[in-house]
Amino acid sequence: MEAEKLKELVSYIVEKGFIWGPEPEIYGGTAGFYTYAPLGKLLKNNVEGAIRSVLQANDFWEVECPTVMKKEVWEASGHLGGFSDPMIQCSKCESIFRVDTLLEEQGIKPDNDLLKQVNDSKIKCPSCKGSFKNEIKKHSLMMRTTVGVDTEAYNRPETATTTYLPFQRFADFFRKKVPFGVFQIGKAYRNEISPRQHVMRCREFTQAEAQLFIEKSQKDSFEKYEKVKNEKLPFWPHQLQEKGKPKIMTLDEALKNKYLKNKAYAWCLFIAYKLFREIGIPEEKIRMRQHFPEEKAFYADDAWDLEINLNTFGWFECCGIHDRTDYDLKQHAKFSGKKLEMFSEDLKKNIVPHVLEIAFGTDRPVFALLDLFYEKKEKEDGKSLLKLPVKLAPVKVAIFPLMNKDELLSISNKVYDELSKNFVAVFDKSGAIGRRYLRQDEIGTPFCLTVDFDSVKGNDITLRERDSAKQKRVKIKDLSEILRKLINKEVKFEVI
Repeated sequence: MEAEKLKELVSYIVEKGFIWGPEPEIYGGTAGFYTYAPLGKLLKNNVEGAIRSVLQANDFWEVECPTVMKKEVWEASGHLGGFSDPMIQCSKCESIFRVDTLLEEQGIKPDNDLLKQVNDSKIKCPSCKGSFKNEIKKHSLMMRTTVGVDTEAYNRPETATTTYLPFQRFADFFRKKVPFGVFQIGKAYRNEISPRQHVMRCREFTQAEAQLFIEKSQKDSFEKYEKVKNEKLPFWPHQLQEKGKPKIMTLDEALKNKYLKNKAYAWCLFIAYKLFREIGIPEEKIRMRQHFPEEKAFYADDAWDLEINLNTFGWFECCGIHDRTDYDLKQHAKFSGKKLEMFSEDLKKNIVPHVLEIAFGTDRPVFALLDLFYEKKEKEDGKSLLKLPVKLAPVKVAIFPLMNKDELLSISNKVYDELSKNFVAVFDKSGAIGRRYLRQDEIGTPFCLTVDFDSVKGNDITLRERDSAKQKRVKIKDLSEILRKLINKEVKFEVI
């Protein structure tokens, strides 16, 4: 059923102009590379805008670092030697696949003996149904390039590493006071073996990562925690994962039950949750899953994933929140020969801060929105409806003249010119009015405006809401303010 849902969703995404590919399509395409079409790019911009708003409101400062770094950087970070995936090859068609992904697609949780799991489960090649070779090899995810004539370098597989490197500059900028936060939204690259989950697993993708630099002793005396300690999240600590579903509890309850280790990390979990709620993911579709001790990285003091329950892929990891301790700064200090520490005036000593990280690809929440809010109404001749949260909708308003008459076109053009100063708007005069409404419903436009002959006399217009299909007459002079209030949820459609 999920495969059928994915096929239908991808067909819709392509047809309506959200995401095209794999690219370049005219050359047969390469898996893991996609074009964000006009509507998809607008949606992605809105998602990334919401991310920026939440992070900036919580004192994270945006930076932009290079996407290519020389070999030594990735040796220090551990990516060059250890950033790899297990791969297995079909003995018949010789197609290559990532082993843990194959197991997960069969509902099997990967363990330390992947080959035994494949053999015991009798998993066949997805391409030809043949058997796999009896060996697993490591495949490096790093994309190599050359800078200048002969300098070995690599495209970054994440944004985080490039954020750590200007640490001394950060220390000066923030006047040698911790904690301080920075974030990046930018491209990253991973040479995935066989990406087969649309934009949920790409070779080129956009990543958003926020880093909170904090002294170890400050984690338990973090002031910002006090404002959010009573916020409730769907926690699924590893102690409860054998028993079923997550437990809704406050941050304070999670801390007192020792599911969380400190206040600063608890606050980061809340910020990650708030990000995805602001993006528009329904709360009932989110859970916060803690890594088992053997699952998390050796340097991590704690690690949780924010997972979303998708119609196509089920529960899917969409964000990681990690306490990386002081590992990264110490590693880069060791390999570069430069001290990555600071004298704290508040603490009166030299410190190497710990790093608390919120990391995710922005492509995943974009796909999640399309997955969760796309509907096909079988009872209405298979009509499509995209009920995106209003703030995230690519197009906010469409303007229709009821007929191609000069007096209606004149008013419609004036309304369009005025509204397009503040909103992404479209003008559509082609076809029956019902068909025009349907076109906008299919791409998620929350509001439509129809100019009719009453508009000529009364200087008013019909405003239609997407989700309810209800209509109201409103004065043309009040349109911009009414739309602003509706989009920002300052007023409900029923009371305007």
